[in-house]
Amino acid sequence: MLTINPQDVPVPVIHHYLQGAVAPRPIAFASTIDREGNVNLSPFSFFNLFGTKPPTLIFSPNRRVRDATNKHTLENVQEVDEVVINMVDYAMVEQMSLASCEYPKGTNEFVKAGFTEVPSQRVRPPRVGESKAVFECKVKQIISLGEEGGAANLVICEVVLAHFSEDILDENGRIDQRKTDWVARMGGDWYARASGSALFEIPKPSTQRGIGVDAIPDFVKTNPLLTGNDLGRLGNVVQLPPPDAVLAFKNSNTGSDFLQLAKHLLAEGKVNEAWLALLADRSSAL
Repeated sequence: MLTINPQDVPVPVIHHYLQGAVAPRPIAFASTIDREGNVNLSPFSFFNLFGTKPPTLIFSPNRRVRDATNKHTLENVQEVDEVVINMVDYAMVEQMSLASCEYPKGTNEFVKAGFTEVPSQRVRPPRVGESKAVFECKVKQIISLGEEGGAANLVICEVVLAHFSEDILDENGRIDQRKTDWVARMGGDWYARASGSALFEIPKPSTQRGIGVDAIPDFVKTNPLLTGNDLGRLGNVVQLPPPDAVLAFKNSNTGSDFLQLAKHLLAEGKVNEAWLALLADRSSAL
């Protein structure tokens, strides 16, 4: 395994490894204004959701690695403590990338990248009309973590108004992930697209305590057909099926390859039935 001490390598080197490994990262497409009212629009992938009461987003316009200068977005939020964070989906990713060019201060990237300016309702910077989810925010605090190139500037934002396109909502007005097409940053020129076969569901852990992987019998834990993900699902049950249920399952599936059946059932999310198959296989071998 490659081991790197950040203190022993140039900033661009650790920057490469961090961005390539801490990924995918959501993109804050931030629109801001300076004190003269000039609009700026720029994407940042050092970004995430950090709280819901109050709703809190944090993004970081880091100092430029090459010369340690500040980005226009940071200068703007220092002058006007408001920002609109527009989420990015696949239909707008190329235009978003264009907006990341380092145009001279005062350039309106809405115009350069061909986006539609929509007036915000609670803050002064405009929002991106093409974005499917938009957050109007007040900047609560800016925390500088250094003066050198690559140093973070944490912009802590409170969401004061949110907008969601009906295109991504279900019949109950909730976001349907199957209708979204979000993109995220990887390392270098790479992006990830969260749609289609890239989406998958994992049941949340039981509200009661699962037995845990440590409580799974050794004959299951050591089975080469089962992956770490399989064991994680199997460890989420509250208790193992009783012997009479195992016997009934075995009798109703006579002639089955119980191990393969267990794998199939796990893939379908039928964890209790998978346990029945595993225990039925064990009883057949005794």
